[in-house]
Amino acid sequence: MAIRSPRRLLRPFLYASAATAIGGGVLYFTYRPIRVPGSNPAAVPPHFGPDGTIAPPRFPSIKSRADQIYALKKSSGKAGRPNDTGDKGVLMNLIDGAKGDKDEFIGESEDLYDLLVIGGGATGAGIALDAATRGLKVAMVERDDFSSGTSSKSTKLVHGGVRYLEKAVKELDYNQYKLVKEALRERKYFLDTAPHLSNWLPIMLPIQKWWQAPYFWLGTKTYDFLAGSEGIESSYFLTKSKALEAFPMLKTNGAHNDSRMNVSLAMTAALYGSTVVNHIEVTGLDKDVSGRVCGARMRDLVPVKDGKRSEEFSVRAKSVINATGPFTDSIRKMDDQNVDEIVAPSSGVHIILPGYYSPANMGLIDPSTSDGRVIFFLPWQGNTIAGTTDAPTSISQNPIAGEDEINWILSEIRGYLAPDINVRRGDVLAAWSGIRPLVRDPKAKNTESLVRNHLITVSDSGLITCAGGKWTTYRQMAEETVDEAIKLNSLKPGPVMTVPRISGSEMIDDGAALDGTCQTHQVRLIGAHGYSKTLFINLVQHFGVETDVAKHLVESYGDRAWQVAALASPTNMRFPVRGIKISDLYPFVDGEVRYAVRYEYAQTAIDVLARRTRLAFLNAQAALEALPTVIDLMAEELKWNRHRKETEWRDSVSFLASMGLAKSKWSITRKDVETGKAAEYDEGEMKLYSRYDRAADMIASDLKSSKSNPGISKDSPANK
Repeated sequence: MAIRSPRRLLRPFLYASAATAIGGGVLYFTYRPIRVPGSNPAAVPPHFGPDGTIAPPRFPSIKSRADQIYALKKSSGKAGRPNDTGDKGVLMNLIDGAKGDKDEFIGESEDLYDLLVIGGGATGAGIALDAATRGLKVAMVERDDFSSGTSSKSTKLVHGGVRYLEKAVKELDYNQYKLVKEALRERKYFLDTAPHLSNWLPIMLPIQKWWQAPYFWLGTKTYDFLAGSEGIESSYFLTKSKALEAFPMLKTNGAHNDSRMNVSLAMTAALYGSTVVNHIEVTGLDKDVSGRVCGARMRDLVPVKDGKRSEEFSVRAKSVINATGPFTDSIRKMDDQNVDEIVAPSSGVHIILPGYYSPANMGLIDPSTSDGRVIFFLPWQGNTIAGTTDAPTSISQNPIAGEDEINWILSEIRGYLAPDINVRRGDVLAAWSGIRPLVRDPKAKNTESLVRNHLITVSDSGLITCAGGKWTTYRQMAEETVDEAIKLNSLKPGPVMTVPRISGSEMIDDGAALDGTCQTHQVRLIGAHGYSKTLFINLVQHFGVETDVAKHLVESYGDRAWQVAALASPTNMRFPVRGIKISDLYPFVDGEVRYAVRYEYAQTAIDVLARRTRLAFLNAQAALEALPTVIDLMAEELKWNRHRKETEWRDSVSFLASMGLAKSKWSITRKDVETGKAAEYDEGEMKLYSRYDRAADMIASDLKSSKSNPGISKDSPANK
């Protein structure tokens, strides 16, 4: 008995120890310290002079757009030749030189590109940056503007996909699981490489039935576990009272400024040596005598806007990559007219509401709406974004959001708000439709089924196509595409020997880690080096800009906010000292327009209003009212004549029509806006507010409804 007694004591002790260890591990994982991206001090802090004043950093310059076009033409031997034989002659010379061994021909010119990327969205810009940081010579061209298509019309979330995880478990689908893991890893890279453009955002999952509590808990905790070290903050429950107080959350995801992220990718690629040009239209693909794609024909669309002729020219490259999103099949048909289409376009409508409809730092997602679709309800840029729909559509340049989709979103939103809050159609400040390029695998037996993530294919002629996917996984897509190009064309990546001091300081050597392998998971984008959450204070103190303007500049440009603020005009007031707003309702200032033209290749007013600032996405009416100012600022920078300014007006109003501008404003003239007619309200808008009544205890328009109002009327004895 004396021998067995210690054993009886030992077993409970081991059980208790194991339970303590497991419980402690769970507690540590749940409440472990979290490194919130962007909360750290700047990698390159501001420099103070001997007298305590700030010495703004000096950043490396970027090649002009004209220099970039010259580099493109140089690859075909066309640029600078006084007795050029024309594009046909260049192409014939190219084909003649290609006779025999192709590899021998393509090695004859240092101006030949390793990669020519068609498409300047998230994927195309990501490929350009990836290739450039592997030491490859790369060019990227975009028909419209960087992020002009799907990449600027996303839900603004960077997320792993809880629904994909649910399907992975229910259907035992490893591909779905792999997609979630990949997205969670990429989410962290967003926050590390561009902390000024990305931030973590708590998201609420509403619980309608009791059984959803353990179900959602298990799902989100699995989500947290898969995120591992890439996690931002663990999910948790809130009681009903706390939920109503805080607009409750259950899990966290990343949010970002999509088009500014896209532009930053392109500009960072340019600083690393890529030839990056927007408003260049590809008109055809060039092939050598063996039928292999060896370049493309293109033309600059900017002279056309100026009423001038634009000559077609060829660009030569060892490999051509098609990254054109919804327009993927149009490029594939340039290669082979008989090829089967792989894009199944789907329309996603989003609307913008005033900021008071959501908390500033918390969002909502419901994966089970009235008809089974997912709906997001998120704070974004001071307003509220809601969406999205998912329906088959046709491909067009600037699709218009339909009233049915807008009303469906409004109807779903009403179910989440207090019954005394009425969400009105007139509260919609902007609405747009983005085209999601879902793709079919042409090699799959069932050609009707859509791939769940992205697809990389190679045609018989060597054209590489990367399609599908989502913003969250753009970097992974780019890495795999460059890997495929290197393998297919025997390209030779290597260390990047000459890297400019992108940070504007000698403190960081951005080229140290660039050994020829993919390093984009740690390549800081332009603006990230000197960013910190307190940088806006330095701007306020140095330039005298308003606090909300300073915060906006830092969150949109990172450390380049120094340049933007310097380009802002003096106000001739005591305070703010600098920064004339282009719209009274938002913190966008004139310096952003100048910066967009000089350092971000903005060529049209919509480039500025939609992709450099986000005013067109936030408020279509405010963008219309700001349009004369933006056109005049750009005309001063780009030397536009009267014809070009008129063209910009027509094109811009047409674009704003696709962003939810009221139909009554579609034919408005510049003179109408400048004389205040744009601010006049149509009959529908007049009903939204009591606008013109004189001040009174009860204004005249409200007295009209007093008969049906249960409150105290004007003639009540209580008022005598």
